[in-house]
Amino acid sequence: MAVEVRVPAILQSAVGGQKVLRVEGGTVGEILDRLDQEFPGVKKLLLDENGEIRRHINIYLNDEDIRFLQRLETPARDGDVVSILPALAGGSGDAV
Repeated sequence: MAVEVRVPAILQSAVGGQKVLRVEGGTVGEILDRLDQEFPGVKKLLLDENGEIRRHINIYLNDEDIRFLQRLETPARDGDVVSILPALAGGSGDAV
């Protein structure tokens, strides 16, 4: 079962410059494992030393944050979309 993985610009160099990948896997964790097999080191950018999603990384399955689902054990089906997004912060708070 293949899912579409959308990769943000900041991580595209880690996956050969690709914006969208087709990856096999039954869970989000399996999908990340397969990504790391094809592009060694990419998983290290997404997960911390305990295997948890890094605080500054958000991963969505079909627009649902997997932190509010089953995290890396979230099931994925053929045709689903996994989006990897770095958290954004900043700004002065002043109105423009």
